[in-house]
Amino acid sequence: MRKLNEMRLTFPARSENEAFARAAVAVFAGLYDPTVEELGDLRMVVSEAVTNAVVHAYPEGEGAVTLTAAFYEGNILKLRVRDTGVGIPDVKKAMEPLFTTGGEERSGIGFSVMESFSDGLRVRSSPGRGTTVAITKRLGVRHDG
Repeated sequence: MRKLNEMRLTFPARSENEAFARAAVAVFAGLYDPTVEELGDLRMVVSEAVTNAVVHAYPEGEGAVTLTAAFYEGNILKLRVRDTGVGIPDVKKAMEPLFTTGGEERSGIGFSVMESFSDGLRVRSSPGRGTTVAITKRLGVRHDG
């Protein structure tokens, strides 16, 4: 599968940058004529992934989040959200619905939401080294005529 285009952004893990990341992915994906529903799905998964990094990765202070979006042949968009924060000790447990380490104000459904709005989700993490969330979304094929 050949990569056709790619963008990469690195920004501080601050809550106000979640909206920036969401908008950047929507503009990048817009180059490939997604449906309104597909754009909504992409905004949702980016929002959840970046929010997880902002809330959980750097409890002792601020760090960086790197967002990569790449478009491939076959109308496949791959997103990657990476932090170099504290990591997740048990990814399988963290991906269970309603599990959270964020206290009462967090719902624990971030990974479930990402899974339901994407065509593929992979989470890799190492304690003390950070987390990478990889998301795949296939955009609909359009026919002129």
